[in-house]
Amino acid sequence: MKACELICNLESGKGIKKKELRKIIETINSCDYKVNLFLTEKNGDATEYVKNIKKADLVLSIGGDGTFNEIVTGNFQRKEKLVLSHIPVGTTNDIGAMLGLGKNIIKNVKSILKGEIRQVDLGLINNQPFVYVTGFGKFINVPYQTSRKLKKKLGHIAYLINGAKEFFQQTKLYELEYTINNETYHGLYSLILISNANRIAGFNNIYKNVKLDDNKLEVVFCNITRRKDLVKTIIMLIRTGITNAPGLYCYTTDKLTIKFKDEVKNNWTIDGEKLKEQKKEYTITVDKNFNMLLPKKNLDKLFTK
Repeated sequence: MKACELICNLESGKGIKKKELRKIIETINSCDYKVNLFLTEKNGDATEYVKNIKKADLVLSIGGDGTFNEIVTGNFQRKEKLVLSHIPVGTTNDIGAMLGLGKNIIKNVKSILKGEIRQVDLGLINNQPFVYVTGFGKFINVPYQTSRKLKKKLGHIAYLINGAKEFFQQTKLYELEYTINNETYHGLYSLILISNANRIAGFNNIYKNVKLDDNKLEVVFCNITRRKDLVKTIIMLIRTGITNAPGLYCYTTDKLTIKFKDEVKNNWTIDGEKLKEQKKEYTITVDKNFNMLLPKKNLDKLFTK
């Protein structure tokens, strides 16, 4: 029998009931896995736990995108890497939706355990892993500033409410220099978005042809400040994708450096959570040493091979 470390955040999304958790464990057992359960209590618990796992055939997390980021971070800090997977029960569940997982937890568990192990590109910002997105500027603070109480009560609508508030606030521009694909640019920008996903903040198909194993990240810089221009860009983004929207500068790359002219007070977001580190310089790269057990549903669309 194989060994599965099951790491669960009971507070993610609208919460996980113990009855559901028992059913999940029974389902994993039925697929020839012996389960060892770990319940997180505070931020960082999952990272520390994964760092100290002696041996496991699979590390499976239950929670939001932030919970999965924690187990990925713990695995990144290990010498001997483990195979990871994730059952989404958070508020937006961008990662799960991209992989073709729905809202039925038991179906998701079965789909994952019958899936395939694939090598996935892992983004790094100043050597801190992000699974699918990191960003800075306009709207970026909404995920981590939306209260857990409001998310439990309203779900994704809670993000939309706070996003609407952010829309009507004055847009700040940041003077910075960035180097990408051997070219350096300097200017004023309101938003930076770096991702390895076709779904971000609940929006599907932002990018039309994302591959999770092409050693590339999708990068966007935005210099829009006026609300009417922002509305036009959002409409274009939804209709045709991000690369055709006005006011956006789009790239694909395996390395990006960003240097802010002045100290910035706002935090970056990393997989929907606050990046605690605040610096004037950031380096974003790709790491290939990351294996996931994934459901078969969308593999042909998301991988080059």
